[in-house]
Amino acid sequence: MIKGRVDIISLGCSKNLIDSERLMARFRGVGFEVFHDAEKVRGEIVIINTCGFIGDAKEESINMILEVAAMKKRRLVGKVYVMGCLGERYRKELKQEIPEVDGWYGKFDWGGILEHCAGRVCECGEWDRELTTPNHYAYLKIAEGCDRTCSYCAIPLITGKYKSRKVDEILAEAKQLAERGVKELELIAQDLTYYGLDLEHRNMLPELVTKISEIEGIRWIRLHYAYPTHFPYDLLKVMRKNAKVCPYLDVALQHCSDHILSLMRRNICKEETVMFIERLRREVPGICIRTTLMVGHPGETEEDFGELLDFVREMRFERMGAFAYSEEEGTYSAINYKDDVPEEEKKRRLSLLMEEQQVISEEVNRARIGSATDVIIDREEEKWFVGRTGWDSPEVDCEVFVEKNDGIKVGEIYKVEITDASEFELFGKILR
Repeated sequence: MIKGRVDIISLGCSKNLIDSERLMARFRGVGFEVFHDAEKVRGEIVIINTCGFIGDAKEESINMILEVAAMKKRRLVGKVYVMGCLGERYRKELKQEIPEVDGWYGKFDWGGILEHCAGRVCECGEWDRELTTPNHYAYLKIAEGCDRTCSYCAIPLITGKYKSRKVDEILAEAKQLAERGVKELELIAQDLTYYGLDLEHRNMLPELVTKISEIEGIRWIRLHYAYPTHFPYDLLKVMRKNAKVCPYLDVALQHCSDHILSLMRRNICKEETVMFIERLRREVPGICIRTTLMVGHPGETEEDFGELLDFVREMRFERMGAFAYSEEEGTYSAINYKDDVPEEEKKRRLSLLMEEQQVISEEVNRARIGSATDVIIDREEEKWFVGRTGWDSPEVDCEVFVEKNDGIKVGEIYKVEITDASEFELFGKILR
């Protein structure tokens, strides 16, 4: 155990990561050494920022808490605190189950950890952060909460109603990040496309993206977590005409079967979903659509799943992830439906879906061989510089392995010729 050291472990999504980065800045502001590496925890204070979205994420969070609690027993670390979504939702039960934890905090009251541990608050700005990402990109959260009523989702139960941040506040943070050398901003919210409706009863996302693009130093803006229903189509004009906005949209479709979409309470049908995808591709030529799909929702028949497989074959998503349904306490699905798809069948369907996407992904990537594209360099390895195209978000999408070349710098954007490709990797060389 190292005195004066705080270890912060961040689990789950990038929205959680931002909260961890804000807490790191506060502890550093009052004189602590702060670290963000779950593999090297040795602090007199350890804070675990948990995820509570689905079963696997909850299990990961609980396992991490138990692991650090065991380290505390061996006196390898000092005090242990838990914050985030799991703490928000299951604080009462977990207090009884894991008494080794010294304090439980939720999704929004985590600021109290600093006052408890240090006896004072940091005078830094509310959104000041200690970046854990490479210096050239950062996540920018524009809202909290969610007003959608999807049957399977516990997020609204954890985070509450949608709450947009004010435009000026977001722009101030974006400008501050740009001044620190950030070139690429990953705009995130549980639902980007709802932004502004609670502020001015209108969708303000196109306006916000345009204003962020005017900040000097920002080169790329990427949009994460859109919703297909009531999509703000004015955004497509901004994406098409503004070179700083990556031709990339992360939009979770979840399913295509009218039967399952109705059970999921998605307020959209298959025909409307297909029309939505076609419009995205028509109005933003060359767009990369990243989506997430779910298998095994209560009531999903073999016919429904077959329809989903065909849908993936026909739509040929440039990027796709999928997960199996997990029953979450308190959700509409948990209360009203029987979890009637066996776990083994869920795994089988998930495997088949991802195998189908793997073939598509390789074909999509190989079609790019011979083309030239901008690539931002994320890191240097022994044999390669590794970066991403405008089609690829950090950690979840493809990487580009660029031949070593004198003068290449991490964090810079270069024109790269794609020379080879696989399912999840691209290879290329810098064009001079």
